[in-house]
Amino acid sequence: MSIPKIIITVILSYLLGCLSLSIFLSKKVCGKDVRECGSGNAGATNMARVYGLKMGLLTLAADALKAVAAMVIGKCLFGDWGVCIAGCFCLIGHCFPAFHGFKGGKGVSVGAAIVFFIDWRAGLIAAAVFFIAAVLSKRVSLGSICAAVGIFAASVCLGLPKSKIILALFTMITVVARHKENIKRLVKGEEPAFKLGKK
Repeated sequence: MSIPKIIITVILSYLLGCLSLSIFLSKKVCGKDVRECGSGNAGATNMARVYGLKMGLLTLAADALKAVAAMVIGKCLFGDWGVCIAGCFCLIGHCFPAFHGFKGGKGVSVGAAIVFFIDWRAGLIAAAVFFIAAVLSKRVSLGSICAAVGIFAASVCLGLPKSKIILALFTMITVVARHKENIKRLVKGEEPAFKLGKK
């Protein structure tokens, strides 16, 4: 692998990850930074919780698109390993955006884009796990955590290439780690059920 190509992939992917439509929309359209409301997270779930389903879906789509864009760049530069590096650094940028004080989302929407990009079968498995866990528990956080584990488990069971399994593992660890406070509340039985915002 070419070092210059790796550097380009890392920088572009991180910068793409730093782009946050939820922060822009909440500040410019809704009037208040979403990170100051609800769970304090800049992701799609909190946007939906605070500002309604439309804003949540717009955030989800934007986060997924930036991840796909990063991985396409990585794929064009040096194949599957480029996808792996691009996916990892886009996820880092999303969670810790330099443009927004390193306070971003929890990686769920980017993780969803990653898993469908590396293998649609793994994506369907992770999506099914998410919906089952979220619907039964009425907690999106639990669905997200279970889906993150499902991403890695599905990748291994499907026998995907090493680069894709590494990306799936990194995604699982990142998403689960970003939900550490949710996990604490789930264990204590204090995690609130998900409700859509009215705006």
